[in-house]
Amino acid sequence: MVGENATFTGILGEGRLDSALAAALPQFSRARIQALIADAALRINGQSFADPASKKMSGKHFELHVPAPKPDKAIPQDIQLDVVYEDAHLIIVNKPAGLVVHPAAGHSDGTLVNALLHHCHGKLSGIGGVQRPGIVHRIDKDTSGLLVVAKSDVAHEGLAKLFAAHDIERKYIAIVSGIPAPPAGTVRTQIGRSTTNRKKMAVLPDTKGKHAVTHFRMTEAFSKTAVVECTLETGRTHQVRVHMAHIGHPLIGDSVYSNRQNPYRIGPDQAPFDRQALHAASLGFIHPISGETLRFECGLPEDMQLLLSQMRI
Repeated sequence: MVGENATFTGILGEGRLDSALAAALPQFSRARIQALIADAALRINGQSFADPASKKMSGKHFELHVPAPKPDKAIPQDIQLDVVYEDAHLIIVNKPAGLVVHPAAGHSDGTLVNALLHHCHGKLSGIGGVQRPGIVHRIDKDTSGLLVVAKSDVAHEGLAKLFAAHDIERKYIAIVSGIPAPPAGTVRTQIGRSTTNRKKMAVLPDTKGKHAVTHFRMTEAFSKTAVVECTLETGRTHQVRVHMAHIGHPLIGDSVYSNRQNPYRIGPDQAPFDRQALHAASLGFIHPISGETLRFECGLPEDMQLLLSQMRI
């Protein structure tokens, strides 16, 4: 629970100490674990231990003491949320395009975090060292659709394990340039930070980046564009956008991963369609507390519906 210290115990596996702890406690990032080790929060076989690079800990018992989370700097804001599902442990929202998930430089407020802090009245997961909504996966600012958030620490831990094991069903609807041939397939690459532009992700050589897998299936074709359903096997940053551009079919409106002109306009005022045409349309998983099978779907937002209507003419 928020406001309480926590102790996690277990048996260490092989490899570097920080990596072994991250594998045993997937709810914590490796960076978070390194910080806790530096703060003398770790005991191994009852003794304090402070070398995250040690490789001689396999099979030993560990105790990791995690202090109560600090208050988040983000302030609660009464921002309307489209809540698809909510219980004592989870909340699932349909995020609109244009809404930033986390406060950051240039977006100190008006984010999904600010909205959740208000909506949840302080009953939030504190994993990660701060009192904030337990967001275990993200959606880009200009991507719309379903996002699951943990309200309790135990749900946060359970969701983190599901994501780490790729036991979450996530399907996206994308409108892409060109017509994929073949119309269905799987893209398997390594994805990591671009070596030429640090603001972009890129497909990297096999020895670098993180393994990324996207299954795609074309569901509708037009003269120069197509609708594609993308199922994520992994969840890397910008994965759908990078993979579709990699196979020659960048998303309509994607100013980062497409160098093609975007002539598409929507609505009676013919405003330009100026965001990547990507929507997180379905989300399915086993509830980490109740064991219930949950699956949710949400239709395309108005701007993507208008875009498709014009393409179908």
